[in-house]
Amino acid sequence: MTKWVYMFSEGDATMRNLLGGKGCNLAEMTKLGLPVPQGFTVTTEACTQYYEDGKKINDEILAQIMESVTKMEEIAGKKFGDNENPLLVSVRSGARASMPGMMDTILNLGLNEEVVNVIAEKSGNPRWAWDCYRRFIQMYSDVVMEVGKKYFEELIDKMKEEKGVTEDTDLTADDLKELSAQFKAEYKSKLGEEFPTDAKEQLLGAIQAVFRSWDNPRANVYRRDNDIPYSWGTAVNVQMMAFGNMGDTSGTGVAFTRDPATGENKLMGEFLINAQGEDVVAGVRTPQPISELEKIMPEVYKEFVDITEKLENHYRDMQDMEFTIEDKKLYMLQTRNGKRTAKAALKIACDLVDEGMIKEEKAVEMIDPRNLDTLLHPQFDPQAIKEAKELGRGLAASPGAASGKVVFTAADAKEWDAKGEKVVLVRLETSPEDIEGMKAAQGILTVRGGMTSHAAVVARGMGTCCVSGLSEIKMDEANKKFTLGDVVFGEGDAISLDGSTGAVYAGAIATIPAEISGDFGRIMGWADRFRVLKVRTNADTPEDARRARELGAEGIGLCRTEHMFFEGDRIDAFREMICSDTVEEREAALEKILPVQQGDFEKLYEALEGNPVTIRFLDPPLHEFVPTEEADIKKLADAQGKTVDQIKEIIEGLHEFNPMMGHRGCRLTVTYPEIAKMQTRAIIRAAINVKKNTNLDVKPEIMIPLVGEVKEFKFVKDIVIATAEEEINKAEVKLDYEVGTMIEIPRACLTADAIAKEADFFCFGTNDLTQMTYGFSRDDAGKFLDSYYDAKIFEYDPFAKLDQVGVGSLMKMALDKGRPVNDALHFGICGEHGGDPSSVEFCHEIGLDYVSASPFRVPIARLAAAQAAIKASK
Repeated sequence: MTKWVYMFSEGDATMRNLLGGKGCNLAEMTKLGLPVPQGFTVTTEACTQYYEDGKKINDEILAQIMESVTKMEEIAGKKFGDNENPLLVSVRSGARASMPGMMDTILNLGLNEEVVNVIAEKSGNPRWAWDCYRRFIQMYSDVVMEVGKKYFEELIDKMKEEKGVTEDTDLTADDLKELSAQFKAEYKSKLGEEFPTDAKEQLLGAIQAVFRSWDNPRANVYRRDNDIPYSWGTAVNVQMMAFGNMGDTSGTGVAFTRDPATGENKLMGEFLINAQGEDVVAGVRTPQPISELEKIMPEVYKEFVDITEKLENHYRDMQDMEFTIEDKKLYMLQTRNGKRTAKAALKIACDLVDEGMIKEEKAVEMIDPRNLDTLLHPQFDPQAIKEAKELGRGLAASPGAASGKVVFTAADAKEWDAKGEKVVLVRLETSPEDIEGMKAAQGILTVRGGMTSHAAVVARGMGTCCVSGLSEIKMDEANKKFTLGDVVFGEGDAISLDGSTGAVYAGAIATIPAEISGDFGRIMGWADRFRVLKVRTNADTPEDARRARELGAEGIGLCRTEHMFFEGDRIDAFREMICSDTVEEREAALEKILPVQQGDFEKLYEALEGNPVTIRFLDPPLHEFVPTEEADIKKLADAQGKTVDQIKEIIEGLHEFNPMMGHRGCRLTVTYPEIAKMQTRAIIRAAINVKKNTNLDVKPEIMIPLVGEVKEFKFVKDIVIATAEEEINKAEVKLDYEVGTMIEIPRACLTADAIAKEADFFCFGTNDLTQMTYGFSRDDAGKFLDSYYDAKIFEYDPFAKLDQVGVGSLMKMALDKGRPVNDALHFGICGEHGGDPSSVEFCHEIGLDYVSASPFRVPIARLAAAQAAIKASK
């Protein structure tokens, strides 16, 4: 028979997966002999079973719960549901990963009116008894029956007003008795039934509510944001009550062994006298700092300090603890590794190493790589954000905080920025021609597009805050305005974006700048020692490349050459090439671009200081480069000696029904070999120049995109080699270079053994590989993915976190087929997944040589790679 329920005395800290974080720590504290009110944990497996049984607690689980209640009665010397000697309990959730605020606590369970009268008489403290009951009715109604707590809060406020008092603690026993009656009447009016009086019914209702909470909307969103699988389930902890609301010798509090904001090694926390549970964090009354407890109850304070030191030494990490004092007796209700800011996390990890508490490997493992984002980008001022009203939430596409005036076109963004105005660019979606406006903007907001849309990818590369796919926006581009919620934004109106959460606010919110401490360098140094994977960057400009080098990049894994075509007036030459009628005309237009593209590559090589640079040939379909404005079309017509109608006809001819699977990537070179020749010349000439002028050992890696057939690859490779050798021979130098391919079509994985015979490297372009494997458009998937999450088809966005089962199998297949036929082949990944920690771990597991991430995600990838190596070595 499966064991579904464990007494605290039966578990320990190693049983986190089964007992959840709270349950395993309560068991561990019991084992350590600390004062813990005893109880039992209903396991995470029971939660999973509850859902499998159609949201019912089956008889076997129910029997074990009631058996555990009996054991708890024996420990307490009280009886659950008894009117004479009642046992009261609390019910709390506890998943294996901390999910703050996902499920509220229920206290004082087991009370009814008869029991209240008994405990009031026995304790000689009727105010306490009725306070417990009114709290229980409110919590049970809110958490179990989902009657909003605001109805009860309104009744409390009305009562305090009538009695002429300001604090809950000023209400008398009779007031609280009357309030309890009002609460029950409110319950009946909302639900049409009496408030339950049977303790067993109350307990089962509460346990089911915890299980239900695992699948509520806020829990699902939190899990998706924090990589917590739905299959884990939550545990339920049922624990004897300790009462902090018995008067001036009782209280409740929360404390941390170190400062969770700064990491400073000092006990900090807050407590309230004559209070219960959530009062400290609910903000109903202003709590006192923990140091004040020493004056009020010195013996209790000393015992508490001793326990905090014991816990930190035991867990070897900063602890977040909850405690209750019942008539000068201290009880520990929870301990866990405390949540902390990224800055505090780095300091605590370094300090624990310096204090001899942990080794450097453990320090590296302690840091959540995703939290490093907050160190590298500006954030909103915490106080200012509390007062701001959130209007909507899109995808958190690129982290950081931004405020500015709304503009609707890239040209306006550039123009306003030149006048010293801070702007936020708001678009239906962005395209490559918006690049200069995106650079000028503080932040970017799009109505359409997912985590790998153009806006998201480019913004992450530039380190610019971006919220994408906010489909609730009603856009009116023609009149330069949009509506979000009940607010209409026009050009010049202030708006604020949080790219770390996807939240959008009206008005300008104060930001605080990014701040990197010496602890960051220490942790990164240790991470670099432990990791096996190399970390490169996706960078298209010298400034992005330099920034990435400063953040530890060991090369460029992807330079997208198409972004270079939008700089200055080179777009004009490229448009001339597109609209040319003959090879000669095309070559003449490309000749204008060659020197500027060569100059770009020279700067990239210099910025990377001899580290590898992988340059991808032109990838997007040509229609992305043609003009859309009448003035630009006229300008192109004049340059080409054509009419406006002829140019419009050419533009119309470039239209494709499915451009992502159309005339792009290596297919462009097959049609227009002169594009590949020009790009090869620029790459090789730049390398020759830099090698001559700087003595840097430059070895370009030329990447041919969107290959699905080996003959296709060979066709382009032959052009590259012929052109490269011609340039090298002309310059009379020795220059090594490589020609590889971006693996982004499933067929390339299926035929990797054939391609490997010709290629020098494989680099997985997992944005397109995911798109082609699922058959999803990465720009449109956001429109229906929420339905997939709700239906539990998907737990996460496969464009943000690598699909290891499907796309991962194709990657493994490409490695397994490619390696045996070419042992010199090297492998990398340059999709957006290269900066996602769980995806980096997968890349380590399958044996890639490097991951490549946008510049600001390089530290995340370095840390994740180290953690993957440490985990694999255990």
